[in-house]
Amino acid sequence: MAIFAISDLHLPARQKPMDIFGVHWENHFERISRDWRARVGEGDIVLLPGDLTWAMRLEEALEDLERIGALPGRKIILRGNHDYWWGAIGRVRRALPAGMYAIQNDCLALDGVLFAGSRGWTIPAEGADANDVRIYARERMRLEMSLKAARAKAPDAPLIAMMHYPPLTDALTGFSDLLEAYGVQDCVYGHLHGASLKYAFRGERGGVIYHQVSCDGLDFRLYELRR
Repeated sequence: MAIFAISDLHLPARQKPMDIFGVHWENHFERISRDWRARVGEGDIVLLPGDLTWAMRLEEALEDLERIGALPGRKIILRGNHDYWWGAIGRVRRALPAGMYAIQNDCLALDGVLFAGSRGWTIPAEGADANDVRIYARERMRLEMSLKAARAKAPDAPLIAMMHYPPLTDALTGFSDLLEAYGVQDCVYGHLHGASLKYAFRGERGGVIYHQVSCDGLDFRLYELRR
């Protein structure tokens, strides 16, 4: 079983082609799909940590979800800041194609590996807006709920965390203390694009390996965590 990740597909939902953000986005999902089909087997896992589609309502997202679902492998999805279509988790899960799973305040175990995570938020620096601090605290709580659920299910199993927002920066530890406390081996995240990608933290800190997987930063190819 191989595990791949790619984030921020931003499928158009018939409304917003991504090449308005630069020519490198032209036909981006077709390029991702070619790479996906060439490398992913039916027993493999693909992690998709947020911003799947520009759809505003679940009904509008179904076509994009089906496009992802038709690709090989099992898919695990997480909500991003632009996934406005993502409402009540029960409705979301009932709408997903076969072999696609959603994480929200809980965890998933597949083939002996645990998957947990939360959307996250901008890590507040000194003097941050009070609303940002409140949302950040809420997302920490949600991440810990997910990690606790994973460790209750299997205390010693390999644990991979998914987040949408960066879980830490060079200067701010952010969510990293929780990831370390629950024995996370790998954390994948997205959200960053363009010039901001050069500020992404990648590599190991505190026993956790961080992987930045926004699709434009990967030249629209899947990132392989492990095989």
